[in-house]
Amino acid sequence: MTEAPPALAPAERSAIVRDGLAVGLATGAYGISFGAVSVTAGLSVLQTCALSLLVFTGASQFALVGVVASGGAPLAGAMTALLLGSRNTLYGLRLTSLLDWHGWRRTAAAHLLIDESTAMSVNRESTPAARVGFLSTGLAVFVLWNLATFGGAVAGEALGDPRTYGLDAAVGGAFLALLWPRLNSRLNRVVGLLAIALALGLVPVTAAGVPVLAAATVAILAGLLTGRRR
Repeated sequence: MTEAPPALAPAERSAIVRDGLAVGLATGAYGISFGAVSVTAGLSVLQTCALSLLVFTGASQFALVGVVASGGAPLAGAMTALLLGSRNTLYGLRLTSLLDWHGWRRTAAAHLLIDESTAMSVNRESTPAARVGFLSTGLAVFVLWNLATFGGAVAGEALGDPRTYGLDAAVGGAFLALLWPRLNSRLNRVVGLLAIALALGLVPVTAAGVPVLAAATVAILAGLLTGRRR
């Protein structure tokens, strides 16, 4: 029989939940921009809300509507979103042993596997602490992100073209905000600059969405080359 992990102290549990709610509030509010940008890209309120409810990974959602908004094919947008979402697979491999859930619990937890829930659980010193960090953050972001998406989509339809208010810059700003913490080494900055140069070079000669996919291959190639040297 598997021994149950030790219980978490109430004070530590409260502190982790408080931090998770704070992250959820900050990240969830961000969904307003997605809702507004999505309806501008041509998706309905229902389609926009379904994306947040079923896909639930902000970067991939922004990538999809960004490609569609710039005239790209939905398939190119879906491929870009899938590529960005593939990092969640690596998160799952790391968290499987840490969270130690099985059966339906592991399946349900997979839907909350995002950057924020991973960050709030991966550095915990025990399984109970990691579970509380994962669930409090993941559920807070999920609820608030979907509510904010609905509000942003309805507001976007009521206000008309968000480009009038500069909200079309939200996609680029969102990607920059996600990328910025990872530019913490010379290698990452060089890879970022090479990816930008490749994408800008392809913009005039390829369909929308293709430059993003091509730029991603720079990071993949850099990862393969640097990984072999370690």
